[in-house]
Amino acid sequence: MHFDFIWIIIETQSDTLDHFVAHISIFIIFMTWMWRILFIGTYQHNIDAKGRVIMPAKFREELGEAFYVTKGLNDCLFVLSSEQWDNFMAKLSSQPMSKVKDVSRFFCAGAEKAVPNAQGRILIPDHLRKYAALDKEVTVIGTGNRVEIWNTDKWNNFIDSQSQTNILEAMELLEL
Repeated sequence: MHFDFIWIIIETQSDTLDHFVAHISIFIIFMTWMWRILFIGTYQHNIDAKGRVIMPAKFREELGEAFYVTKGLNDCLFVLSSEQWDNFMAKLSSQPMSKVKDVSRFFCAGAEKAVPNAQGRILIPDHLRKYAALDKEVTVIGTGNRVEIWNTDKWNNFIDSQSQTNILEAMELLEL
């Protein structure tokens, strides 16, 4: 993982401590945003006879040397960095079991740690390939904070089912 450092210089009319603290706070907020993992893009790949698929180099760089693949929503797979997985596990552990047992079972029972080989391929275990109906053509997408692996036909059907109206309604709900 690499970090791009951008220095922000803010001119002030006063040298007071309050101004200094405000400017440092802005800088910290900005740098925290810059350090967030950001996965974007769509990649088409084939899954081989052994169940391996290429994880795009751009994603591998951010995911690290090892990462986690688990069942996702809409019949796809979620791919999370070790740090994201650890944060997810910590959040689950901090909640009462009665509230998170189903979520924990869904995401943890089928999760697998993935380590790309020299060609950048990861092995998708049989149970995860069946869950996501991954057979030949797969689509690997970035969704901002995670990577998803889709059966290409299901991905295309999902995209075709999204209307501009649905997207606009979601953007309004998020106040974007």
